[in-house]
Amino acid sequence: MPIAVRPQFDWRLRTRSLALGPRTLVMGILNATPDSFSDGGLFLDPCVALDHALQMLDDGADILDLGGESTRPNATPITSQEEQSRILPILRAILAARPDAVLSIDTTHAETARLAIECGAEIINDVSGLLWDDAMAATCATLNCGVVLMHTRGRPHEWRTLPALAPNEVLPLVLRELNERVHAALAAGIRRETIVLDPGFGFGKILDENFPLLAQFDRLGALDFPLLAGLSRKGFLRHALTQPESPHALQDATTAANTAAILAGAHILRVHDVRPARHAAALADRILAVASPHSPSGD
Repeated sequence: MPIAVRPQFDWRLRTRSLALGPRTLVMGILNATPDSFSDGGLFLDPCVALDHALQMLDDGADILDLGGESTRPNATPITSQEEQSRILPILRAILAARPDAVLSIDTTHAETARLAIECGAEIINDVSGLLWDDAMAATCATLNCGVVLMHTRGRPHEWRTLPALAPNEVLPLVLRELNERVHAALAAGIRRETIVLDPGFGFGKILDENFPLLAQFDRLGALDFPLLAGLSRKGFLRHALTQPESPHALQDATTAANTAAILAGAHILRVHDVRPARHAAALADRILAVASPHSPSGD
């Protein structure tokens, strides 16, 4: 995997823009769910969630990504109303404490997206790439907010039974289907400058199927959009460890994967643990600055 020359973009959000490329941005994960794969139940209480959100911001998170519905394998779907009851009070509390915080909402429900943006969120992060709610594309176009389009292969209840992918099948599939999602978004009226793409590590790619995607991450640059990498605590990293239960093993693996993704062109890291991601990004950005001497330096 060569070191990529990371292109620069101006990511247009609801009320502001973020410069993507001069340095890696870190998106902190806040799951207000009882059943997420690594932190389910920890942040259901709005007061606990607020404390964690503020700590992530203090640790250097550029964006907070707030979700109320788990998408782990075999997750039980919930209604948009239940999702809203979990996340909207937390969203309001964060913005009351830190009005300038950039908040993203991890949802596949158009009505949740609308209400969250009206409450002050800047970004909709749709893991289905606008596929699971027929109203989502038009809603995002109307809201004129930032949009993360992720590649998902099937739905969570289908992942364990999907046919295996050969190593040479993974990247072509992701490239083709992300390109389809981009065309659908643009056709619905979503502006190009509002879109970031996420190849969806772990979402329908089973265990070792994710390594070809990471090894060829630089080729996603052919789509000519900013790229987000969501590698934090993913099962394929744990599966690759020789001592997966040892303290800090999964965090170490996440840091290694995050560094590889940055050097291959990732503009944004989506992570549970902000501080180690910031450290990894600072180092990787310095390497990128040397590899591309005309680019601005990192942190």
